[in-house]
Amino acid sequence: MLKALTCQLDEDLSPLVRFLRSHGVVHRVVEEGGMQVVWVVDEAAAQIVRAAYAQGPQALADSPAPQRPSSQAAQFWRRAHRLIPVTLAVLALTALVALLTGLGGDARGIVMFTFTPLEDSGYLAAQPDMAQWWRLITPIFLHFGVMHLAFNALWYWELGRRIEMRSGGFWLLGLTLLIGVLSNTAQWLWSGSSLFGGLSGVLYGLLGYCWVYQKLAPNVFFDLPRGVVIMMLAWLVLCMTGLITLLGFGAIANAAHVSGFVAGCAIGAVAGTLQRLR
Repeated sequence: MLKALTCQLDEDLSPLVRFLRSHGVVHRVVEEGGMQVVWVVDEAAAQIVRAAYAQGPQALADSPAPQRPSSQAAQFWRRAHRLIPVTLAVLALTALVALLTGLGGDARGIVMFTFTPLEDSGYLAAQPDMAQWWRLITPIFLHFGVMHLAFNALWYWELGRRIEMRSGGFWLLGLTLLIGVLSNTAQWLWSGSSLFGGLSGVLYGLLGYCWVYQKLAPNVFFDLPRGVVIMMLAWLVLCMTGLITLLGFGAIANAAHVSGFVAGCAIGAVAGTLQRLR
């Protein structure tokens, strides 16, 4: 997103906000550094904001509303393919893999995406095959059941789009690939040649990234509700106790979760510190 306008904290922006809403301009007004900042999705919207602000509050109040104003939600979805293409692409690829593997029910489909390849003996190889380097990342797209897929997809949508709208698609893609490889490798080192998969290692990495970055360089995009962070960390600890597995919910890739979270926190600390020093 783009910073379209900055003005004093005591200035009344309600006429401007009403005008933007009535004209379907997606925007957010936040307080940053003792100032009011108007964020928009692109330069075209920024120009509308600046032009409307220049007219003054009275002119905006007298301005007629369009006959068919578009809602902010409608505007967002029309532009989603341009605003968050990486988030949508990762979710689409995850859904495609879920179909190819029957949500973990098709063994022939699953072995195409495991961390280590299938040997002639019918067992997964003990060591990764670097000739098949893509297997370092592909386990993140494996999911075992509808709930597993839905939970991870919803959280990637929530965290991924925040990062992509703040830092861009290339940055989100880099984070996803880096944390994915690190968390997959950590899980393989911990559990050996076993079947594991899911986006959750990446999700904990993105959570850690947003959490630490927000502590160092606060911004509107990474401002996660405190309860959400506490819930996710509580779930991480609960899974590590082994209780979830004992209750019959399946094996949990705890090493992927923890390593992903640690990696995300470390990257967030570096990026947040650099942003703060600017």
